[in-house]
Amino acid sequence: MTPTLKDVAVRAGVSRSAVSRTFTDGASVSASTRAKVEAAAQELGYAPNALASSLTTGRTKLIGLIANNFHNPLILEVFDLFTRGLQNRGLRPLLVNLSGATEPAASLRMLRQYSVDGVIVASSTLPSSFAEAFKTANLPVVHAFGRHAPVPDVNVVGIDNFACGLMAAEALIQRGYSRVAFLGGPAGATSTQDRAAGFLQGLKARPDIRVTLSYATDYTFDAGRAEMQRLLAQSPAEAYFCGDDLLAVGALSAIEGAGLAVPDDIGLIGLNDMEMSRWQNIGLTTIRQPVDDIIEAAIDLVVATIETPDRPAEARLFPCRVIERRTLRVAP
Repeated sequence: MTPTLKDVAVRAGVSRSAVSRTFTDGASVSASTRAKVEAAAQELGYAPNALASSLTTGRTKLIGLIANNFHNPLILEVFDLFTRGLQNRGLRPLLVNLSGATEPAASLRMLRQYSVDGVIVASSTLPSSFAEAFKTANLPVVHAFGRHAPVPDVNVVGIDNFACGLMAAEALIQRGYSRVAFLGGPAGATSTQDRAAGFLQGLKARPDIRVTLSYATDYTFDAGRAEMQRLLAQSPAEAYFCGDDLLAVGALSAIEGAGLAVPDDIGLIGLNDMEMSRWQNIGLTTIRQPVDDIIEAAIDLVVATIETPDRPAEARLFPCRVIERRTLRVAP
């Protein structure tokens, strides 16, 4: 039989309420009583029932974690860091797969059914209005990898995608490319729009450099490969800023499949610095997004908002940097 709270109370020689207080965060219990209860619990193999505890505290310790692109391996890194980060704080993630969805209503209903304490939206493609729907429903929410705003309506943690576009433009200018291009993800994604806008701005003062834009249907390997195959059938640029590492790896596959060499014939720079980009057979030059810092900050903010629901929304941005590998020609 599974040991119960009553069994622990009997073994420890204390009341059941003393056992309950011992396993309730913030509850008052003496050091000697806590020691006896914990020793009895260990001897019996007792663990407090999280669901029963939530009825007492009003907190489930569940955090809804929403993502909408499970085809991108970066999501695995994100989930690994998020789940470990939440569990280290005594919280539990509830994963929600929104692939193909753009409206928050269904996920809002689901998360309410499970009485989550807060929500983290982990997406660079969903609009800010998506996360705002959870705030309107009085759920503490953080939009990780969301679009930056000087005065945000909801908590936002991520990078300045416009600045990343500037950074990519400067990297290609330094290497002397005269025909460059942006190969983005979905044209409607805010991350794509901001990265393209920054890239164009960075090249604005260089009319001698020809620049073009194109868009893949998704942030996936297949979409990047298909778009690059289409571009190769026309008049490809000398170098591409790919708005995501997975797009860049797909583009790399298409280029080498056409019998061309990277970077000798065509240069590539990505964005994210996902694990795959570091593999020796890929060696992608890319702009590193500090995913671990973003996730830690998102967890900090959702916890803070749960504790203080009326705190003003906050935006936290993290700097990015170019990681040099082998897919761009060497700068002079």
